[in-house]
Amino acid sequence: MSTTRRAAVVAIVVCALAFTIAVPLRTYLSQKSEVNEQQQMQSELQRSVAQLEGRKAELSDPAQIEAEARKRFGFVKPGETPYIVQLPDDKAPEQGQPQGQQPVPAGSWYEKLWDQVAGG
Repeated sequence: MSTTRRAAVVAIVVCALAFTIAVPLRTYLSQKSEVNEQQQMQSELQRSVAQLEGRKAELSDPAQIEAEARKRFGFVKPGETPYIVQLPDDKAPEQGQPQGQQPVPAGSWYEKLWDQVAGG
């Protein structure tokens, strides 16, 4: 066999091996990245579970439950007098319009559109 034929056969064999290895290698790399993502998600979920278990342990104490009820819901014991101190900055917004919104002009959308098209 001549050297050209040998080189062609070697090139064909090398290409066949490259194509044979390429697909499984790509699959392996993509699955490896997916496994890493899943492991990261699992560790985040384990941290979340640990935090929730700690919160559950905190709330198993009746004194903690009472403190939460007083703080969040304003509960008082019988015989206690509740006081609410409202500072000047705590005023409720005016009933007219919410803060940060502009007044809505009168007229329907198609009237506004017609005015813009007509140049009015």
